[in-house]
Amino acid sequence: MLVAVDPGTGRVREPIRLLIVDDDPLVRSGLAMILGGSSTLLVVGQAANGREGLAAVAEHHPDVVLIDIRMPVMDGIEATAALVALPEPPKVIVLTTFDADDYVMRALAAGANGFLLKDTAPEAIVEAVHRVAAGEPSLSPSVTTTLIHQVTTQHPPDRSHAALQRLGRLTEREHEVALAVGRGLSNAEIAGELYLSVPTVKAHIGRLFTKLEVENRVQIALCVHDAGLG
Repeated sequence: MLVAVDPGTGRVREPIRLLIVDDDPLVRSGLAMILGGSSTLLVVGQAANGREGLAAVAEHHPDVVLIDIRMPVMDGIEATAALVALPEPPKVIVLTTFDADDYVMRALAAGANGFLLKDTAPEAIVEAVHRVAAGEPSLSPSVTTTLIHQVTTQHPPDRSHAALQRLGRLTEREHEVALAVGRGLSNAEIAGELYLSVPTVKAHIGRLFTKLEVENRVQIALCVHDAGLG
């Protein structure tokens, strides 16, 4: 069995289990070859569409699913929604060819933890998988720009009012954590900035999910941007 060494502690840990879902066999093979070469990742399976992906998740129990948006039978958006609804859901990173893809917002709304372009450098994909596996979002920079543009140009008064109402449910500390998440800070960075422990930050973020009615950190950031605070 493959093992990986944590560079921070020097301890041996199991690699992140990864499932690749894409209808293009060349893309699947290429990603499997690139990502499988990392000692910290283990490609446990592949699937050609969302329906096959759901079956593969039940069989292989991956930590992270790397999934294409446009696929036959069941696309990446429908599959993402089904994956995050599982009792023990894997993290999901959605792949696309174009950063202006109309499906970006729908994929994130469905619960995707990350959104990457297929031409992202291999080392950046590996880093994204690690970030998502650790519970942090990962978006390609150009996707982030597109996302913020869509958020700020689609019905800004309505979106802003709704977001401000949701943020109004938070305590002062939760509000500070939400703003930090909106700036893209990691748990460790938030802990350092607000003088909190990392477990305390995680607890606050858990409460943000409930109070803001969101599924992941990306959606917290979207709420902050909708409110004009990010």
